Amino acid sequence: MDKIKTIVAKEWAEVFKNRLVLFTVAFLPLILTAIPLITLGFTSGADQDIAELLESGQSDPFFAELCRGLSELECAQVYTLNIFTLMFMILPVAIPVSIAAYSVVGEKTSRSLEPLLATPITTAELLLGKMIAAVVPAIVVTWLAFGIYVGGVWLLASVEMAGRVLQSHWLIAIFIVGPLLTLLSVSAALIVSSRVSDPRVAEQLSALVILPLVLLLVAQSTGLILLDRRAVIVMALVVALLDSALVYLSVRLFQRETILTRWR
Repeated sequence: MDKIKTIVAKEWAEVFKNRLVLFTVAFLPLILTAIPLITLGFTSGADQDIAELLESGQSDPFFAELCRGLSELECAQVYTLNIFTLMFMILPVAIPVSIAAYSVVGEKTSRSLEPLLATPITTAELLLGKMIAAVVPAIVVTWLAFGIYVGGVWLLASVEMAGRVLQSHWLIAIFIVGPLLTLLSVSAALIVSSRVSDPRVAEQLSALVILPLVLLLVAQSTGLILLDRRAVIVMALVVALLDSALVYLSVRLFQRETILTRWR
């Protein structure tokens, strides 16, 4: 455990010297929190358009399910809030990618990887420390940003709208699926980072993990799907299985001797 703590402290001391990592950890959550709150602070033309669409009778089953028991304008607000809330599932994937991708390749570039690999620490301990160093900041920042977002919705919209944001499936998505997605992105980033020799390539390839979430966001916003509790639980189970596979692969594919000899 002491070895893992040492790795975590070392990672945080070195990684956060990188300006790109600092920008991702600090400013990306601020931006994704500010955008919905600023939008809610003004009368949104998009909300009015959706309300007019519903009032004219041109709505589809997606809106019928989403807006059951709500007025047209309330439905428009719930639709908008659902899109904004879903954006908070991108944060725990985007934030740790830069940290984990830099973790191996960046150390190789700075010549600090060789002495680390020469220590008696096992590969599992080494990777666990790197994973914790990337996962913890992402989860903490995401939960903090979500808390600020919910508080802003409470003040700018209504108690009813804030209650919609705090529905069980969104809480499962943020507090369970979010950390699972964080571990998924970190494992993928470590696998990529251990196989390439350029930090930029590692970050670009690791960022592909975000693509499924972007597609999910598009599908939700266009009415192709409607996330509910069952869909979120299924998502959590699938991501948990993927996590198990990728964590195992990250340890198996991290070949210490090969990394040292191939990158000299």
